[in-house]
Amino acid sequence: MNPLVEVEKLGQSIWYDNIRRLLIDNGDIAGKIANDDLRGITSNPTIFEKAIAGSTDYTDAIQQLITQKKGTEEIYETLAIEDIQRAADLFTPVYERTNKIDGYVSLEVSPLLAHDTAGTVADAKRLWTALGRPNVCIKIPATPAGLPAIRQTIAAGINVNVTMIFALENYEQVADAFISGLEDRAAAGQPVDHIASVASVFVSRIDAIVDAELESRISKSSDEAEKARLSSLLGKIAIANAKLQYQRFKEIFASERFAKLKALGAQVQRPLWASTGTKNPKYSDVLYVDSLIGPDTVDTVPPATYDAFRDHGTPALTLESGLAEAKASLDALAEAGIDLGAICQKLQDDGVKSFADSFDSLMKTINAKQAEIKTGMTGKLEMSQGNA
Repeated sequence: MNPLVEVEKLGQSIWYDNIRRLLIDNGDIAGKIANDDLRGITSNPTIFEKAIAGSTDYTDAIQQLITQKKGTEEIYETLAIEDIQRAADLFTPVYERTNKIDGYVSLEVSPLLAHDTAGTVADAKRLWTALGRPNVCIKIPATPAGLPAIRQTIAAGINVNVTMIFALENYEQVADAFISGLEDRAAAGQPVDHIASVASVFVSRIDAIVDAELESRISKSSDEAEKARLSSLLGKIAIANAKLQYQRFKEIFASERFAKLKALGAQVQRPLWASTGTKNPKYSDVLYVDSLIGPDTVDTVPPATYDAFRDHGTPALTLESGLAEAKASLDALAEAGIDLGAICQKLQDDGVKSFADSFDSLMKTINAKQAEIKTGMTGKLEMSQGNA
């Protein structure tokens, strides 16, 4: 039994939170599609930074682009678009077999545009056209500027992977932006069927911050009952938060408002669990996959967690179990004076900055590779001229 395949039978789609050229060239992704029923891929600036800076996969391509007088950002975009296009082509049979529900590969708009609505919309449209594949998603963060951009991009008929969602309130705003975009499109007489969107709710990062605050309070407390209450919340909040967001998803997409769009062929915007790698070694390495399995969801899984779940994951419907406990945990956190909303906002702010930093680092890496390649090319030319 392959737990990855079994999860698909329970209504959850597994996507891979990783991309690099070698995985396409050596058949790794194709093998995962064939053997694990892998149904999609997500990328982000940090993933591309690691792929390009941490490998020689792209050296020849960068050298060729340098000879074509391409600039730094143009080089990055050319490399990323080619990877996304090739991966999307691998997933085309999945896209067709699942009636366009799955088979998507995601590429993010420039992280430098996270607070620029018009810039985000323009970049999304430009990338969508450049990619030229129906089974790609453009990633847009759920920032205040990103929300109207999501609505406009959906209204333009572009698939959107909304990223950087932490708080329940923000999730509700994202769902509203998606539905509003479909409504705008329908009002304009445009079709709304087969426009795909996922709402990427980040999970383990919440526990990393909340647990640190809980442990700090536990260490300072001399009240044994308080220590016990706080200890009981360790490793519980991120999963509880996701479970309640799933309940809200079910309510929103069972509403009369969405029913009108569903009658026109609209798909639901599925919750996608992101940041599902376990950061605390005290917890199971498959905790955030095992605990959030349910219908109409996606889990994008990083490489180490993907391998661990294939090896010893437990496929079972867990997403709607323990709902009363989940709500009680969130209530207890609030009673303890820990503001989850503020933590979620900080995580979004930090996440947006982290992707921008990765993008900046990537540009520096490409510049360094350009310099290195140019130096090598100059050296070879001088040697050639000397031999002549």
